[in-house]
Amino acid sequence: MSCDGQLCSATPPVEMNIGGMTIPLGGRSSGSGSSGSGITEAKVPAGDAPIAPGMSAEINIPSTVLRNYDVLINFPDREFTIARSGILKFNGVKIKVIINSGNGLIQVPSQIENKKYNLGLNLGSPISFLSEELFDKLSAAHPAWPHMMGAIGPANTGELADELKLKLMRVERLQYGPLYLTDVAVAEFPKGVMPWLEKDPDFPSAGLVGSEALLNYRVGLDYAHSTIYFDIGRLFNVPDFDVIGLILRSEIGGRLTILGVADFDGKPSVDGVQAGDHLIAVDGIPVAGSTMGQVWSMLGGEPGKERKLSIERSGKQFTVVAKVQHFLGKMEEDDAKGKSRNK
Repeated sequence: MSCDGQLCSATPPVEMNIGGMTIPLGGRSSGSGSSGSGITEAKVPAGDAPIAPGMSAEINIPSTVLRNYDVLINFPDREFTIARSGILKFNGVKIKVIINSGNGLIQVPSQIENKKYNLGLNLGSPISFLSEELFDKLSAAHPAWPHMMGAIGPANTGELADELKLKLMRVERLQYGPLYLTDVAVAEFPKGVMPWLEKDPDFPSAGLVGSEALLNYRVGLDYAHSTIYFDIGRLFNVPDFDVIGLILRSEIGGRLTILGVADFDGKPSVDGVQAGDHLIAVDGIPVAGSTMGQVWSMLGGEPGKERKLSIERSGKQFTVVAKVQHFLGKMEEDDAKGKSRNK
């Protein structure tokens, strides 16, 4: 469809096929007896554009369809499984959850600082979010927890309105259902987003836990029984914020614009670049057409390692050498004086 380059509405398809299994999209799965609202509207990008710049996915399946099935997201082995309700055998520890009737969002009983909250599950988000109120409360109570401003690494999706001002923090300990997660990277929800999460007044949500916090797990979604299973698949500390401190936005066509640079130790972490410059290549590897995840893999590595960035400004290209920094890292013991390293 052509809508002057903009996302436009279209009549939704009746069904789709995943791995040889037909998935009806009207809200009822064959033989399951369950029903839901399904897909009531489809959004179709013009031309060959992806769903969103910086993504290679061509289809986004909403929870109104998925909740009629058994679903398994296996992060360690990078596998997605969907089956008719009652077919999959789930492993791991389990927890009863709340399914929001308004939007299908899964909410998990959780605790932070011995206080109970409901935190949503959003495996399509690379970063976890907390409400503005809860984020600010924890930030004020724990100034020694690592803090910073500016979306980098998994927090930089290129989709939020102002990622230059996005606040990030590591929560020291978070109980998420049966799991005890430590040093969880969270972002503060942008204004105007939380009302969508609070559609069900009986079960208000204080935030969302994203995939970055659960990369070591196989997560099983048993919608029919309102149950989630967490099966540990590996023990590995993912160096999620050991990256070059650029804040990027992927444009339609695959071009990457530099929105700004994150500070490190109180000063810009990359010299020689300006807002509006374009990132062309990393160590000679072109970034055009890459997903944001692929680009951040190029920009990551061991702290102190140098990367050669090919930058374009006003039609001219030049090279900048930048170092990988350990963002959102714990402070050294002798520096723990109420400030975080990257604040």
